[in-house]
Amino acid sequence: MPEQQVSANNSKHSRTAATFAGRVIGMSCGTGLAHSRLGWVCVLMAIATPAWSQSPRSPQSFLNPSPSTSDSSLAQPPHLILGQTGSSRSAREDHYAAARRKLVETRIRTAGVTNEAVLKSIETTPRHEFVPAAVRDKAYFDMALPIGSAQTISSPFIVASMTETLDPKPTDKVLEIGTGSGYQAAVLSPLVAEVYSIEIVDELGRRAAGVLSKLGYENVHTRIGDGFLGWPEASPFDKIIVTCSPESVPVPLVEQLREGGSMIIPVGERYQQTLYRMTKRDGELVREPLRPTLFVPMTGTAEDARQTLPDPANPKVVNQDFSDPPGTDDPEGFVPGWYYGRQVEQVALPADGAEGAKDSGLVRFENETPGLGSHLLQGIAIDGTKVSLIRLSARLRTEKVAKGPDPDAWPMVAISFYDELRRDLGTFSMGPYRGTRPWRDDSRLVRVPRAAREGIVRIGLFGATGTVEFDHVSIEKID
Repeated sequence: MPEQQVSANNSKHSRTAATFAGRVIGMSCGTGLAHSRLGWVCVLMAIATPAWSQSPRSPQSFLNPSPSTSDSSLAQPPHLILGQTGSSRSAREDHYAAARRKLVETRIRTAGVTNEAVLKSIETTPRHEFVPAAVRDKAYFDMALPIGSAQTISSPFIVASMTETLDPKPTDKVLEIGTGSGYQAAVLSPLVAEVYSIEIVDELGRRAAGVLSKLGYENVHTRIGDGFLGWPEASPFDKIIVTCSPESVPVPLVEQLREGGSMIIPVGERYQQTLYRMTKRDGELVREPLRPTLFVPMTGTAEDARQTLPDPANPKVVNQDFSDPPGTDDPEGFVPGWYYGRQVEQVALPADGAEGAKDSGLVRFENETPGLGSHLLQGIAIDGTKVSLIRLSARLRTEKVAKGPDPDAWPMVAISFYDELRRDLGTFSMGPYRGTRPWRDDSRLVRVPRAAREGIVRIGLFGATGTVEFDHVSIEKID
């Protein structure tokens, strides 16, 4: 659930999508974190009208230029009683086999996933069956996609990465919190003995059960309920995977995890989360931070107990000057306040602001392979009824920057907006930047859509080659 995405503009104009578009961050309890170049994904924002009934024309994705398909015949599954799935796999998946292979070889393997069994599962799982018809042409892009009910399906990379981190074994009994579309459960199915998956949103849970049953995932069991409470009658579980974010780990899940078992879970504030691997030892969880991330919140009991709430009337960028040092337990490459970093390094500078930076830190993006991702993202809360105008600004310098293979593969600074249903409202960007230029300041005024409730700030090379450094990336409320 983590990751959403939308294309960035090459000019200083916004692109506004009709309804749903992919995002760079994964956001759904049972769906995904996200990657993408500027439009994602992962990623952040991904309920009234279900996505199955939408027919938008969304902007071109520039994060994962996998081949598009023309088949948009996916029909809404019938209303189903949940339980153990059955039936046979659909033969229609072969129509997308080449796209899946390309996705695995060009986006997932190259991003660091090495478990061959996991890669094979991603290559053989028909993701197009788990997404609405309106976005089916993007099923094999490495991006999160909306699935209705203000939820998203995570990007394939995030699903693959979390699955690999879970270290699935053929004898494992796995509990998944957040069925979403059912895609994560489907990927796990051939890798483990049993999957038990819980979805709190009735519509999503029933739809996922229908798709899983149609495709013949016989070892996947589903139910509708509050994931905070787990599935006690099926416990203990060897592994638990949580695809939505609570502020703290639910006690019932700790109790239902067997001794020595492990849990993969994003934990933290609404827009400041860390993905952890937690191992149960002597009845307690030992935490291992993996990476900063952004998932949709775990709703129900977990959300009601949340102590720290965002302030959408006063949006701001956390660690805007990149001077906050990573903690001693933070994973390698961690940039505090930001997530989904690729080919990025936070650099500490002398207190006198050497090299022209304003503060004691900066972030440096370097890429030698045209089209390869190099970016950093941050989600924010922003209410368009309380904030109508902002100033987006940054200080930066470039060295030998050359355009990548896609039309918008240039370094840039951008912000994307999403409404309360996590529908795309457009992206506003600064740039593109090119060549070799010394430190300079850049800014632009951005009119905030009145329907906006969330945003994603994006910086990086986005497929361009060369080096770009950023300092003091900020948002200032003007009106």
